Amino acid sequence: MRALSLGRLEGDAEAVTGVQVDSRRIAPGELFVAVSGGESYLDDARERGAAATLVPEDAHLALGALGSAVRARSDARVVAITGSVGKTSTKDILAALLSPRLRTVAAPRGFNNEIGLPLTLCRIEPETEVVVTEMAMRGPGQIRDLARIARPELGVITSIASVHLEQLGSLENIARAKAELLGELPHGAVAVLPRDAPELEPFVPERLDVRRFGPPEAEVRDGRTHLHWRGREVVFGFSARHQATNAAAALTAAAALGVEPPSEPVEVDFSIWRSQEIELPGGGLLINDAWNANPLAMRAALAHLLERAAGRRTVAVLGEMAELGDGASAYHAEIGSLVRELGIEHVIAVGGLARAYGGEWVADARGAAERLRSALHPGDVVLIKGSRSVGLEVVAENLGS
Repeated sequence: MRALSLGRLEGDAEAVTGVQVDSRRIAPGELFVAVSGGESYLDDARERGAAATLVPEDAHLALGALGSAVRARSDARVVAITGSVGKTSTKDILAALLSPRLRTVAAPRGFNNEIGLPLTLCRIEPETEVVVTEMAMRGPGQIRDLARIARPELGVITSIASVHLEQLGSLENIARAKAELLGELPHGAVAVLPRDAPELEPFVPERLDVRRFGPPEAEVRDGRTHLHWRGREVVFGFSARHQATNAAAALTAAAALGVEPPSEPVEVDFSIWRSQEIELPGGGLLINDAWNANPLAMRAALAHLLERAAGRRTVAVLGEMAELGDGASAYHAEIGSLVRELGIEHVIAVGGLARAYGGEWVADARGAAERLRSALHPGDVVLIKGSRSVGLEVVAENLGS
């Protein structure tokens, strides 16, 4: 492969059956690409059966070239999903809709950046019919670069919201950055876009087939979400009502690919730390939504907490929200007001800016884990949510240990 000239290759490139950047995940026959100090694990990769190893001169360039080369050899249709909020959940829902009908490869976990996207593309097999990718960004140009590697034929933008303001400065700039995906779609391609994102409209090319979605009518019964979409009821096996909008985006994308929703309930395997529900002793419930946080997602999660509690005592472990720029204090104050308005009974606030939430304050996730253990009552419904930098997953792990 041309991509393998981008560094020091050792082994049999012709025998390669897959690509990994973590030597612990190597299966026999795979290529190990040493990134971020990975040269220290070359021997480990070989011992685990790597057919070849690559020490790249530029890791992102090498992985991008690998992913692009694999994608170029495939006739599979590629879907790209981006957005301020909901892109991973929408990816998970779309994969659940497509997999029973089409041979589908979907981005695992948070494989949405310069490393994760090429690794997703490298999972394409000759029989693959559709690839569902996810694209994240931290600044201008990044989604454009990812789209040029994946060359998607269908694009989904889930939302435009106050995320990454620290880097981009305004909603207009966020919309412009997300719309880089639209600029890379071919003429006549389907773009699935939110109805309620006016900031996005100036950046939508006229040459695209635009299909809109919005919050659908939905209700939760017996732990399932019943969603009304295009004149029919679609049942999903999750209880988080705020996922209904993500489901509407996924349903719209699936229909564009010729896949209509099934009559039976759709079971979705959400990525780790996203609306995961774990029963607690004494009739309680843990909602582990620790992956990330922003004002829009925090509001949705708090509403979900109240709905799932159904009269039981509510406990919220809330971390600060990162990358909000100059307005960060005001955003945190708004969430604090919402917490009081909703009547959340016990709040553990984690991180400096989280003081605005009220309740008990702790400096870090370890402190939050200790406080939650002592504050928990039988039957409590607990929400854990904060930005990735706060690392609140340890709170859930501590509670389950």
